[in-house]
Amino acid sequence: QVQLVESGGGLVQAGASLRLSCAASGGTFSSWRMAWFRQAPGKEREFVARISRRFDITYYQDSVKGRFTISRDNAKNTVYLQMTSLKPEDTAVYYCAAADSSGPYNYWGQGTQVTVSS
Repeated sequence: QVQLVESGGGLVQAGASLRLSCAASGGTFSSWRMAWFRQAPGKEREFVARISRRFDITYYQDSVKGRFTISRDNAKNTVYLQMTSLKPEDTAVYYCAAADSSGPYNYWGQGTQVTVSS
C-alpha cells in the first residue's frame, strides 16, 4: 500500500523560507514521477512543481519559478520542496503526489498547511 506523508509546513512571515518533505513508502519510489500541488482556501488545487523519475528533470508553475525548488532523494524515498521568498499568496495546503505510470498522479498525501503572513 502506497503512502505519502508530508511534513514541514508552518506559519512564517513573508520573505521567509520553508522546506517541505514527502516521505513515500509501499512502492518503488525511484520509478515514480513526483509532484507538489497546493490548494488555497476557496480555490481549486493547482500544480506547483514536478520532478521526473529519471535525470531529475523539473518543471514549475510560473508563479514559483526562481523561488521554489523540487528535489528527490531516492535513497530516502523522499521528495522535497524548498520554498524561499515566500509570499502571502503562497498560503495553501501543500500536497505531495506520485504517479507510477505515464498517466495521472494516482497517489496523494494528506497535505501540510503553509501559512505566510504579511
